[in-house]
Amino acid sequence: MRSKRFFDLALCLAGGVVWIPTVLLGALLVLLMSGRPIFYASMRKVATGEPIRIVKFRTMVRNAAELVNRDTVPCEDNVRFLNIPPDSPLYTRPGRLLERFGVTELPQFVHILRGEMSMVGNRPLPQNVMDCLAEEHGNAGDRFLTPAGLTGPAQLVGRQALSDRERLDLEGAYSRGCLRSYSVLLDIKIIVMTVLIVLHLRPSLSYQGVLALIDRHTTGSIVQAPPTDLTILTPAPAPQVAGGLGQQVFPGVERPAVEA
Repeated sequence: MRSKRFFDLALCLAGGVVWIPTVLLGALLVLLMSGRPIFYASMRKVATGEPIRIVKFRTMVRNAAELVNRDTVPCEDNVRFLNIPPDSPLYTRPGRLLERFGVTELPQFVHILRGEMSMVGNRPLPQNVMDCLAEEHGNAGDRFLTPAGLTGPAQLVGRQALSDRERLDLEGAYSRGCLRSYSVLLDIKIIVMTVLIVLHLRPSLSYQGVLALIDRHTTGSIVQAPPTDLTILTPAPAPQVAGGLGQQVFPGVERPAVEA
């Protein structure tokens, strides 16, 4: 995974001309419109080890952590990820703006520079949320086989559009794929698509579409278009003769359908 770490550092340093001014502007926005604290710090799992303290912009009221957490909010509709709806009254005015433009987590570039997180990976989670997920899904820990990131496969679909099982499937597939065959191109595509989706310049992907994207870049498989009604025929190695007349047999070959 050295190549992934090199990619993180290179992009983090090269992108400093963009994310550093954006973080400063966001901090000023929160300070003037919502007051202190500017940042929200909490203990989150970012890898297979112990949770660490990570930061992001404070986008909610000051006591939101006490009002809404997995210890106090019961699981409903079998959803164990703690997804706060975007229209929740807990969000402050500057918080809604930061969320709308997808810059809430930009202060976590500091964690990338430290080597605690990655540009692309699965989002950090509180330990109590992970414990809750593990009760229902035994492979929930696979999402942290690689470091957490600023964005990841789930963000290409949208957390509100995924069930817990689907989100864990995408996150586990990404981490296992990176360990199997890390692809810089996959990370670049996820970053670019995230930006375009946040800016509403392209639609979100489907669950199957993201799985196919991960598979295409981490296994070397070729994604083919869905088959038409016509059967593609391939000549047999040698003709078979029947009734004294040469009749060549053409067995049908079906192509697998994989969503592009």
